Amino acid sequence: MANTMKNIEFNAASYSEWQDAAVKALKGKPFESLFTKTAEGITLEPLYTQQMLIDRLGEQLEKQVATVRANKFSNDFTVAQQVYGDTAESFIENLKDSLARGNEALTIDSRVNFIWDEAVLVQIADYLTEYSFKLIVQGQDDALLKAFDYIADDKASQVEGFIISTETVTLSKFGKVRTYCANAVTVHNAGATAVQELAYVLASAAKYANEEQDFDTFASKFFVNFAIDTQFFMEVAKVRAMKVLWQAFTAAYGANGAVPVVAETSVRSFSKYDVYVNLLRAGNEALSGAIGGVDFFTVHPHDVLSKPTEQSIRIARNVQLVLKEETHVLKVQDPAGGSYFVEDLTAALVKDAWAYFLQIEEAGGLDAFAAQFDADVQAAYEARVKATQSRKQSLIGTNIYANPQDEVAQEENGQFADVQRIAIPFETLRAEAVASNVKAAVVSFGELKKVKPRADFVSGILNTVGIVPEKTAPFATVQEVQAYLSQTDASYIIIAATDDDVKEHIAAILTAKKDGQVVDVAGRFKEDEAAFAQAGVDGYVFAGQNIIEKVQGVLATTKEVQR
Repeated sequence: MANTMKNIEFNAASYSEWQDAAVKALKGKPFESLFTKTAEGITLEPLYTQQMLIDRLGEQLEKQVATVRANKFSNDFTVAQQVYGDTAESFIENLKDSLARGNEALTIDSRVNFIWDEAVLVQIADYLTEYSFKLIVQGQDDALLKAFDYIADDKASQVEGFIISTETVTLSKFGKVRTYCANAVTVHNAGATAVQELAYVLASAAKYANEEQDFDTFASKFFVNFAIDTQFFMEVAKVRAMKVLWQAFTAAYGANGAVPVVAETSVRSFSKYDVYVNLLRAGNEALSGAIGGVDFFTVHPHDVLSKPTEQSIRIARNVQLVLKEETHVLKVQDPAGGSYFVEDLTAALVKDAWAYFLQIEEAGGLDAFAAQFDADVQAAYEARVKATQSRKQSLIGTNIYANPQDEVAQEENGQFADVQRIAIPFETLRAEAVASNVKAAVVSFGELKKVKPRADFVSGILNTVGIVPEKTAPFATVQEVQAYLSQTDASYIIIAATDDDVKEHIAAILTAKKDGQVVDVAGRFKEDEAAFAQAGVDGYVFAGQNIIEKVQGVLATTKEVQR
């Protein structure tokens, strides 16, 4: 039997054969429904083949793979966890503990709750000579930068790290400290797409290169800082595309060489509700960063929007340690190399980002293009928010599978207060909905197995804003529904039934509707809206609807009725 199995061969299916099978499985839906358009304007296909990739890229495919592999700045994935502390003493203790437990580089944000006095700066200086670092400061006069004053001249040459600042910082004695940062995190947090981030990096590099007359001097000070989001393959391709774009950029100046890619987990997809989902997001983001080829990485704790705890900081650090020690992904030079999907996506990002970068340069550079760039990023943010509010994009624990019993931590981490998080509209409306104390009910009518999916769906919609409706068992007769409407004290009611039952019985059911009750129907009944409105239907709850707009309308109506 074993020998027979070795000789078995399977015929390779052609794309057209696969497409025919897919069309059959779709049962009437068009094949095009399997295609997805991303926020970057790139269309993702349901299947990628070797021949498709060769047809699209040809000889460029081999060059792209070789470029990605040749432009790795380092062969490591440095764990660079941020250090926290309410006091200088606790900060230093946490720093020591972090390094003892696997942290490989210092990440310090100067915005802390204590004063950077001489005593703590002297201690920081000692660590800066021993470990690589990432410092986040607010300009040349930031107090944290005074730590460099306490480093002896004979040790200056061994100090190596990155400084992220709102303005360019000058450290003349420290040649290995990179201070020219294309900080794509800022535009990422404002809502930018991967294409916009990559173009921003190139435009920032062009600006710095023009300011520094010698290109090699510029290149030795320059680095990229990315935020890695939850779109796994897009983020892998983003980091890989950066390497290809960097080679094209340096070639224009007659130079070559890799650029360091520093990165962190994105918080724009973090939510204050169901915070442990943030941990899953962070793990996903860290893995995509490692596969893409990031050199220096920070994982934000899952409760970083409020106040990280000792436990959450430890978990965040361990995400990277597990990634490094147990996945073995870092033992492969380019784990995504050769993937038909990822290579195609990488090429698309390279093409679109380079075109957008040229548009910025033709306008006179980043400063001259700033207004248009901000408008483009804002449009991308609004599209992302709209997709989340209509559930075209899932935000687990916030716009789907929400736990209405979740409570938000009262503390606010000012470091991330300005991030355009897509969960903010839900968090804001949830606070308003809970405060309004609206009593809601989902009234089922008909056979259980037919109406339960709709009842669960609308209940889940209300859960996203913290409303826990009363859910009735399915009523069998119109009279039972009428009796419930006449005695319930719920001010907002959703009728869940099959389309046929709604059309046949809704008018009779709503004869029992009391004054002050807002009654919606689960489902979309475009052709019946006029008749339903005359019968007393106030609105509808259906898939693809903007949840925020819907609930805002319900709250406004119930408030008006209560007055």
